[in-house]
Amino acid sequence: MNQPDKLLAKVPKVTVYFWIAKILTTGMGEVFSDFLATHMNPFVAVALGGVGLIVAFVLQFAVRRYVTWIYWFVVVMVSIFGTMAADAAHVVLGVPYVASTAFFAVVLVVVFAAWYAMERTLSIHSITTRRREVFYWATVLATFALGTAAGDLTATTMHLGYFSSGVLFTVLLLIPAVGYWLFRLHGIFAFWFAYIMTRPVGASFSDWISVPHRLGGLGMGKGMVSFILTLMILLVVGYLSITGRDIQDKYAMSTTLQ
Repeated sequence: MNQPDKLLAKVPKVTVYFWIAKILTTGMGEVFSDFLATHMNPFVAVALGGVGLIVAFVLQFAVRRYVTWIYWFVVVMVSIFGTMAADAAHVVLGVPYVASTAFFAVVLVVVFAAWYAMERTLSIHSITTRRREVFYWATVLATFALGTAAGDLTATTMHLGYFSSGVLFTVLLLIPAVGYWLFRLHGIFAFWFAYIMTRPVGASFSDWISVPHRLGGLGMGKGMVSFILTLMILLVVGYLSITGRDIQDKYAMSTTLQ
């Protein structure tokens, strides 16, 4: 008989659709956060983002299995609020991007260390208890904040610009993919390394498409890019909801780091 807190796997199967949706949500969260901050009081925007994030988490923790639209709703809200948190640290508090990037990197390491110390695994395929689910989402929050700060660091502080930053992080994103498929790189390490890199990839390219020409972008505007990316997310999530291609086949029972 299952333990009382035992759940069906609460995360999707990792397929190409997972990575497409992940990059789309990172880009959408970046530009939509900026759109809200420039079209309303920043404090009101942060408050709304926080409320949206809470609602998303309430829905996620209320179900005992993976539900496609709920999971990706949480990811979208994490993306939006994570961007707001990283931007607030720089704009409101005046924290340099170097410092915020280092801080969020330390936070991520601490979360990983605590997760492994208590569960002896960091596998995405082991999210079958409430405690592991909490660790998983804490890790996701930290990766989004870190990726946002790192992307802004390279684009502005290091003067690479948004397009060059996107290319840089795309190359870094490909490293774990190539390492995993060709050189048997540790699967869990490869996954989380790639997961972190998707944030600055999506954010950098969405910024490049949306910012004015004088800032080195294509000038499509934050609102338009947010709208287009939202439609693309809805299409991918709708497809997955209908086909079930993102559903794990059985209980994820991994309890060791493999």
